[in-house]
Amino acid sequence: MPRINLLPWREEERKKRQRDFGMALGGAVLAAIAVIMLTMLSYSQMISGQERRNGRLTEEINELQRSIEEIDGLERQKERLLARMEIIDQLQKSRPEVVHLFDELVRQLPEGVYLTGMKQTGTRIEIRGVAQSSTRVSALMRQIDASDWLSDPEVERVETTTAGASRQAEFVVYLKQFRPEDDMDGGA
Repeated sequence: MPRINLLPWREEERKKRQRDFGMALGGAVLAAIAVIMLTMLSYSQMISGQERRNGRLTEEINELQRSIEEIDGLERQKERLLARMEIIDQLQKSRPEVVHLFDELVRQLPEGVYLTGMKQTGTRIEIRGVAQSSTRVSALMRQIDASDWLSDPEVERVETTTAGASRQAEFVVYLKQFRPEDDMDGGA
């Protein structure tokens, strides 16, 4: 049998396999680098897309915030207007009360009693005046107590003074203005 030397062939085969392995390894490294680059590019695009969406959301939030501030301003303006309307309505309803008050004071004022001042705070009224005597002041209080529009008379003070030859009583009386129920509902 002839002797065949297979060593050079094996050596070439080994070199070819090493070359193929090196090329496959190089290809795998290039493929890995390409995959990594594509993954980084993909993530970069996703991040920039999310940043655009976040920017859009921020713009929309700012726009909504401006709208909310505008709505709050309109609500405050509405509340102020409603408060004004309520005050005007109360004034409209209380217009006849002033007329009734002065009319009732004139009716209930006994002879010999003169008013020098009057001050109203809410429904409480302070009356200052001069009477010929302190009995006239008590007559005024009885008539106020019997009135439909005035109630709860309270005397703060009655001082008897001398003016020339005559004596007079200076007084301060507090009373409350009262509206009868039938006039509160149907009057105006």
